[in-house]
Amino acid sequence: MSDEDRIANLRAGAHPLRLRILSLLTGAEMSAAEIARELDITHANASYHLRVLADAGQVVEAGEERIRGGVAKRYRHPWQDKHIRTSTPEERELVVRATAEELVRRSRRRRPRTKSSLTDAELWVTPEVWQRVFALAEEASTLLHAEARPPRTKGTVHVNMTAVLFQMTEEKHS
Repeated sequence: MSDEDRIANLRAGAHPLRLRILSLLTGAEMSAAEIARELDITHANASYHLRVLADAGQVVEAGEERIRGGVAKRYRHPWQDKHIRTSTPEERELVVRATAEELVRRSRRRRPRTKSSLTDAELWVTPEVWQRVFALAEEASTLLHAEARPPRTKGTVHVNMTAVLFQMTEEKHS
């Protein structure tokens, strides 16, 4: 894959509306019409963003269904294969900025007086502690993705998890 293709694929997912679509398609196979209704956008807008995500390989067709004499494609997000990997500082910054913007939108929707956790830390730990924390975060992410259900499924709650973990470089002191 060329650098241009990789950047185009990252840009596809680094859009606030497309991040929301990816989240929806983690828990359910959906058509453009269903996505449009759930996100309160036009069918044309949902179709456009699905095409961008499909062209970037971030969503896949999950079948078709007949609706009123036509055929609607259904899509899903193959989250198991999609850890965000960047190779340049520019790519990383693009993904971080999109994630931060989406986190701001989601935080506005936080249910008051319910359990939540916000952690921000830049600190030093042993390699063993770092490996354990990383593994726990991966386990939590995998569990949430695996158990995701279609929007508004009876007996579910709408939740958010945003985690960015990385080892830092040494700072040079003068």
